Amino acid sequence: MADWSLLPKELLEDIAKRLESSFYLLRFRSVCSSWRSSIPSRPRRLPGRFPFLTNYGISDATLGFHLSQRTVFLIGLPSSGTQKNPDRWLVKIEEDVPGRMHLLNPLSRFPLNPLPEAFPKVLDLSKFWIFDLGQEYVLHCVNFRPLVNALGGAANLYMEKVVFMCLGSESSDFVLLTIHVSGKLAMFKSVEKRWTIIHDMPSPYDDVILFKGRFYAVDGTGRTVVVGLNSNPSLAANPVYGGDKKFLVESNGELLVVDMYLSTDQEEVDWDGDEEVSQVQSDGCLYERTVKFKVYKVDEGGQRLVQMKSLGDRVLFLGDDCTFSASASELSGCKGNCIYFTDNFFYTSGEEEGTFKGRDIGVFDLDSGSIAPLSDYPESSKLFWPPPEWVSSTTSQV
Repeated sequence: MADWSLLPKELLEDIAKRLESSFYLLRFRSVCSSWRSSIPSRPRRLPGRFPFLTNYGISDATLGFHLSQRTVFLIGLPSSGTQKNPDRWLVKIEEDVPGRMHLLNPLSRFPLNPLPEAFPKVLDLSKFWIFDLGQEYVLHCVNFRPLVNALGGAANLYMEKVVFMCLGSESSDFVLLTIHVSGKLAMFKSVEKRWTIIHDMPSPYDDVILFKGRFYAVDGTGRTVVVGLNSNPSLAANPVYGGDKKFLVESNGELLVVDMYLSTDQEEVDWDGDEEVSQVQSDGCLYERTVKFKVYKVDEGGQRLVQMKSLGDRVLFLGDDCTFSASASELSGCKGNCIYFTDNFFYTSGEEEGTFKGRDIGVFDLDSGSIAPLSDYPESSKLFWPPPEWVSSTTSQV
């Protein structure tokens, strides 16, 4: 049997460069002492305070942003070889200061609160099977205390999605891309220490993503562009129009555009004096709900979006600050060819049709074209909440 501890240092370094997640690097270094000594720990240091981006697109140094990183993990018990459908848990983890973590809903900005009483204070992730599904970055304004909404979550003053690119493993330079309140793209380069508004905008942008080391953005028409570090977008795919909101998702090595269709049908609904519904009504989004999705693959060579009839075994997740995908075979209780999305409004059908049911994560089945709340999928619901019992039983409470 080969002695893995004797692999050449050059080969170990080449492998480590391909480990995009700091968690995977930690696991890599824990294999044996020779691997640990060959590869130095390279925790990514996020930038400190940098200028605020005003509504007018001007960098304001009197105020500042702080950037935090969150990682979406799929967690399970180590495979025993006998379980065909092992339990999995989907969770988002944020580290606000070194060594202190927060658990969040994987598709929203809200913390998992309250956690079960038996949930451990410390999680030893080395005892679990871990798969890193994606990262998200959030801008916090450092001069303001976070607002706390009725659900107990911190409400950031800056709510747009942010993508982060580190310029080389040995460099501390970085670039951020986000969507300005005007709908235009905004880029921050650490070497310039200021925000730049990109004025190319036939239509307001909906989403941004880092895909294979390059920034991509999609606008409300489906027009998809590659955003170079020179702040000059180039066309990746022409518009498709149709839906109301576009998302960019990486799936199995391909870049997808997901088109969400919303309904504003103002049918009479029995609200029954529900306080949450009254709040939704006052927010002006009472009747807007998701009715269907279409999925396209970016054909950059042909500069077009190609509609996909099926995702096969893949499952797409559309969150507030990030999108990600996974294989249904790796998820517990999930069917392939589905889209999970957040903040949808659901109404009862049948005899009580039109009665408000509540807000929930939605599940869109591409096979049937139907949408249902996550609560209608008991097995899939276990992926989100509550945490599996083995999380508490496997990890000692400290």
